Parts: sequence; structure tokens; C-alpha cells
Amino acid sequence: MASGQPAVVKAWEPLRRAVFRTLWIASVAASLGTWMQSVAAAWLMTSLSPSPTLVALVQTATSLPFLIATLPAGALADIVDRRKLLIVVQVWMSLVSLALAVLTWVGAMTPALLLALTFALGLGWSVNLPIWQSIQPDLVPRRELAQAVTLGGINVNISRAVGPAIGGLVIAVAGPAAVFLINAATFLVGLFVFWRWRGVPLDAELPERLPGAVRTGLRYVRNEPALRAVLVRASLFMVGGSAIMALLPLVARQQLGLGSGGYGVLLGCFGAGAVGGATPARFQAKSVAEPARFGLLCGDGGDHRRRGVRREPR
Repeated sequence: MASGQPAVVKAWEPLRRAVFRTLWIASVAASLGTWMQSVAAAWLMTSLSPSPTLVALVQTATSLPFLIATLPAGALADIVDRRKLLIVVQVWMSLVSLALAVLTWVGAMTPALLLALTFALGLGWSVNLPIWQSIQPDLVPRRELAQAVTLGGINVNISRAVGPAIGGLVIAVAGPAAVFLINAATFLVGLFVFWRWRGVPLDAELPERLPGAVRTGLRYVRNEPALRAVLVRASLFMVGGSAIMALLPLVARQQLGLGSGGYGVLLGCFGAGAVGGATPARFQAKSVAEPARFGLLCGDGGDHRRRGVRREPR
């Protein structure tokens, strides 16, 4: 290597750090459980009602919380103790998943209850994800930050590929209630990990009121053309993409004659395609830089002051 050239950071380097590795594994478990739950909820709705509207509303109940709560949650992560907030969120999602399991097991589940609990679980995830993004600078040195964010994206895509297939098989063997119970257990794993993690103390000079933090994030996006372009492209894609995901359970069951296992594999093909198409590019340094900055913006509500005062991980 030529003198003065920065050392090349390997793609898997952040996993050498015990804290990041443990939290990343917990995140993988939660993502797998969530994709299994998505299959179970959609498939259960096709059993409760043949209405395309109700089946599509499962996807709405899953996604709407992200539209409502993600930006305030990212701002909230800058003004409260992130570790405590993550613990509260894990408890919330565990209880919601347990309620889904019990109500399904005893035969008391209705379309309205399924939609309400799915929405409640989505609220938990809409708070959890931006906080997870925002703690990345506290887990790895700055030079490994892009690789850490990339590993988070790979985690999501692998879970999308494997989780639905596993969920479909579990439904075929033990029913949707078993999937909901497994999902609750994955959140308990996260609860245990975050309980043991010491976290990084909140700087006394940084906290601000929630409305001000939200305005800071919006102002940053408004003044950053590259991020506006990413948001517009993602929004346009999701309009059509979410419609496919919403009606896929009915297509699989009524038109293709597939069972829950077949539907899970079909849904998992979306994740497999994402892994196949995105992984090579993500490991190129130039390709990683922008997603990393965008992920951090989503996680911290646009307040970048914390990065200047964070402590170097041990």
C-alpha cells in the first residue's frame, strides 16, 4: 500500500467488535421474526375474510406507522436515552406479538383485531428502526460506519429472503399462532441484549424539544438535493411495489392455488432478488457512502451534532 493512503476497511470489519456483533445478531433475529409474522398475518387474513380490501389493509396496517411515526421517532432518539427507548420498544412488540398468538390460538381473532394489532406492531418497528440507525456511530469508529450501515441492509435483505419461507413452513406445520409466538420470542432476545448493553450517555447539551428536532430533520432534507432525489424515487417505487405485496396473498391462494409454504417462498423471492441485485454494489465504497449517510439521517432526525461529541467505542 502506498504511503499516506488510508487503510481499506473490509466489508465485515464491524463484526469484529463484540457490541456491534451482538446487537447485529439480535437485529437479524428480530428481522427474521418480523418477516415470518408478515406472512402469518397476511395468510391469516385470507382465512378470516376473502375480501381483497381487508387483505390489502394488512399491508396498510404494516406500512402506515412508518409514514406517521418514523420522523418523530428519529428525532426522539436524539432527546431521550436510546437504550431505554429500545428496551421499551422491545417490550411493546413482544406483548403485541404475544397478543396475536393468544387470540389466534383460542380462535378469537377477527379481521379488525388483526389489523389493529398489526398496526400496533408496525408502530413499534417504526420507532425501533430509526433508533437502531442512530446508534451506529456509537458502536463502530467513523471509518467503519459505511460498512456497518451496509451490514444492516444485508441483514434486512437476507431476512426478506429467508424469513417468509420459514414463516410459511411454520404456518403449514403449526399454524399462524406459532409464528406469532416465535416473533414474540425474537423480541425477547433483543430485550435481553439491549438490557445488557450499557449504551452511550446522552450529552446534557444536546437534547431539545421534539418539534424542534423534527423541524431540523425536515430542514436538512429540504436543503439536500441528493436525499430529496432518493426519497422521491423510493416513494414512486413503493406506490406500485406495496400494491403487489398487499394483494400477493390472494393471488397465491386463489389464483395460483398455493398453500402457506408456497406463499412464503413466493414472498421470499423478493428478498432473494434484493440480495442478488444489491449485495455486489453495496460492498463498493462509492456505492456505500450515500446509503450510509441517508440511513443515518433517518436514524437521527437530522441532528448531526451528536457525531462530533460521541465517544470512540472500545
